[in-house]
Amino acid sequence: MTARVYLSAAHKSSGKTTVAIGLARALKVLGHTVQTYKKGPDYIDPLWLTVASGRACYNLDYHTMEAREISALYERAASGADVQLIEGNKGLYDGVALDGSNSNAALVRALGTPVVLVIDCRGVSRGVAPLVIGYRHFDPAMPIAGVILNRVGGARHEGKLRAVLKAYTDVPVLGAVHESADLAITERHLGLVPSGEWEGAEALVTRLGQAVMAQVDVEAIARLGEDGRGASAAPVMRHRDRDVRIGIARDRAFSFYYPGDLEALEAAGAELVFFDTLNDARLPKVDGLFLGGGFPETEARALGANKALRAAIKASIEGGLPVYAECGGLMYLTRRLSYEGKSYPMVGAIAADTVMEKKPAGHGYMRLEAGAHHPWARGVLDHGPLPAHEFHYSHLENIAPDTVYAYEVTRGTGIAGRRDGIVYKNVLAGYAHLRDVAGCPWTAAFVGFVRAVRDARLAAPPARLVRPAEMSRVQAL
Repeated sequence: MTARVYLSAAHKSSGKTTVAIGLARALKVLGHTVQTYKKGPDYIDPLWLTVASGRACYNLDYHTMEAREISALYERAASGADVQLIEGNKGLYDGVALDGSNSNAALVRALGTPVVLVIDCRGVSRGVAPLVIGYRHFDPAMPIAGVILNRVGGARHEGKLRAVLKAYTDVPVLGAVHESADLAITERHLGLVPSGEWEGAEALVTRLGQAVMAQVDVEAIARLGEDGRGASAAPVMRHRDRDVRIGIARDRAFSFYYPGDLEALEAAGAELVFFDTLNDARLPKVDGLFLGGGFPETEARALGANKALRAAIKASIEGGLPVYAECGGLMYLTRRLSYEGKSYPMVGAIAADTVMEKKPAGHGYMRLEAGAHHPWARGVLDHGPLPAHEFHYSHLENIAPDTVYAYEVTRGTGIAGRRDGIVYKNVLAGYAHLRDVAGCPWTAAFVGFVRAVRDARLAAPPARLVRPAEMSRVQAL
């Protein structure tokens, strides 16, 4: 039997993520195989859910994915699992569209998944009833299977909340998680601190699991949405021979990668070689680099101190190495990064300086149009607007006046308001985060570009740049 549950809330910052992490771990401890998902674009919550469940968490997002892609990924990722747990974003009925067509509620309807509402109970007693009644009756067809009372002030507070809900509603209370400083995850400008930066991440996840197991009817949740299906076998993935090596920065500074994108890179023929920008003195032997997002600002001192690796990356770029860098990766490639009144040297391949701000410089969904200068878009990414997203508190200053950009930004901020994606030699670096989906098959395009550059270097050394016009030689992607 496969159970399904959608964990949502009345509004953001309800403590939904900590409950989801604890629930995933509690289910795992009880012997369930849990597949987690996160609604919307997000890197940090999925990292925590991955730690909690032991399986990669996947994002379900209406902006970047078509409806059939969402359903297909939802089913494919669940191979071998007996519980599918989705963590929503913001509130149940929140979404960009006025009609709610891209809201959590819309995803609930599309996947036929029961909903458990996490209610932030701080400062609330009798008022919990009209809140739950309102969410129940705003859409009578919404399958709200129960609520978890969160941030409860103690046994007396819990008793009042349960009595009120029993008197005025027919919505079951599936648990009550009491407020505790031991269950808090530190937050900063983009949300929770990534699990990879928290030395006590596993211990905290264990505490969250224990708290949920003690205060929530976990097995009742594990029976929600049972559809009679057994755990399905893993689908056979088709890969071409992995004939190119792509280095990927993965450490405390860089951790924002979608697991589906890494899988797609491998399917396109890439062997993934992970390296540590903080501690590795040498760049591994690779044909290209993918520098993802993260928090280079909090590790700026260590990044700047690793002179050997910075020099190696710059020399490789000058020699024509293909590089794709997103957000944090872009920041790393600039000349300097200024954060909290101090400035640190970075790679210096991009003629600009990065400055961190206290408020978001760009935050939300993007739409991009690939232009003629894009090094690997031709015939693949230039058929219409590309869906993307951005989350950055930094901006670039002292940008060289002759800078060339790959994208026109039709929605979002990017680097210069209407532009994003700086192109230098075989480098593409921007604030936009891409995701490999039907509307943006970027991984195959990038691997094809890396392969073409590598083959050109082998055929006619020394290496020469592969221009956009030459991309017609790249094998069908």
